[in-house]
Amino acid sequence: MQDHNAPPLNPLPPVVWAIALPMIALEIVLQIGAAGIAGGPDAVGWRLEAITKVAFIPDLWREMWTLGQFPPEHMLRFVAYPFVHGNMTHAAFAVVILLALGKFTGEVLRFWAVLVVFFGAAIAGALAYGLVATRVPLIGAYPGDYGLVGAFTYLMWLRLAGSGREYRAFSMIGLLLVAQLVFGVLFGGGLDWVADLAGFAAGFVLTILVVPGGIPRLMDRLRQR
Repeated sequence: MQDHNAPPLNPLPPVVWAIALPMIALEIVLQIGAAGIAGGPDAVGWRLEAITKVAFIPDLWREMWTLGQFPPEHMLRFVAYPFVHGNMTHAAFAVVILLALGKFTGEVLRFWAVLVVFFGAAIAGALAYGLVATRVPLIGAYPGDYGLVGAFTYLMWLRLAGSGREYRAFSMIGLLLVAQLVFGVLFGGGLDWVADLAGFAAGFVLTILVVPGGIPRLMDRLRQR
């Protein structure tokens, strides 16, 4: 029997909206500015200004590391860069992945654990990117999203452990990496995949630490193999 009182969309954990809504709001503001609806002539440059202020810049990070100086406004880039995207399509795909994976992980993990996974993956992605890239800034939520993919993968692996189908837990990351490779070949691409892969690895490992049961649960699963 159909429940007519059920919401038209499955409700998302509040922590997921807390991450997604600033991305959505910022993109709307940037689109309005680019369209000339508000902000005057200067609004056309709002996106570039936002990128300049919050993007993770590898050369800047290397200089900070060399000098041993870590200004707070630049350290903030590690957790701020996921909120700014290159264009509306870039933002839309990032938000869709965030909502989809955030719903699954947010229903299993506590709210603070979702934050740890997402922003921990974003930080890990930036650090890895900083090892291989130079001047091209890193922006967008994809390293954090891939962290949620890592969380999803680990949680699915826990469910499938002992069934002989554990490999299926890694099907999503496999498909995403293949799709990324294809897009890179067809349209060209930079080294963003390094940040994404590091984000996935960080999300996987962090989930082991923040999931209820944590290490003991992992050890039990390993002993069952």
